[in-house]
Amino acid sequence: MLRVAEEMFLRDGYARVAVRGLAEATGTSVETIYQTYGGKAGLVAAIQEAALEGSGPVPAPERSDAMSANERDADTILRRWADLSGEVAPRVTPIMLLVRSAAGSDPQLAALQERMAEQRRDRMSHNAARLLATGQVRPTLTPGQVRDVLYTYTAPELFEILVLEGGWSLQLYADFLYRGLRAQLLA
Repeated sequence: MLRVAEEMFLRDGYARVAVRGLAEATGTSVETIYQTYGGKAGLVAAIQEAALEGSGPVPAPERSDAMSANERDADTILRRWADLSGEVAPRVTPIMLLVRSAAGSDPQLAALQERMAEQRRDRMSHNAARLLATGQVRPTLTPGQVRDVLYTYTAPELFEILVLEGGWSLQLYADFLYRGLRAQLLA
């Protein structure tokens, strides 16, 4: 259901997709969609959560946490985070951009957009703490500044500019993230 709904939202736009059409396309009922997801906005939230897991057998946040808990070299952590971003961004960015475009006219998606931003900030605060624990971050940076740099470099708008509009490869994008994060954060 999520895959078909995602295709429909990305092809037709949020406003043009009706719950009845989603039900017909997925072979379910309107009631099932409302009971399971609470409607279109809940379905988009579920699609975004699934996209954040990445493509590996273990969800990307779990892989990130395991790696950063065991790795003591900040440079290596940043390289691996950049690679994970290159894996996750192609899946999650189109959904985040869909939410952004519909948030101005749909209060549920405006709330979802704010919730997604808050989740990203929380995740980047967690990652900032992990990176700071290495003792290799520039000493002039506060935890909030480290969080903000991580938040900025993982913004869907950056992926949109470089990959979707600029035609960069995922490898070039991940390399850009790594070099930028390294330059901004490490001593």
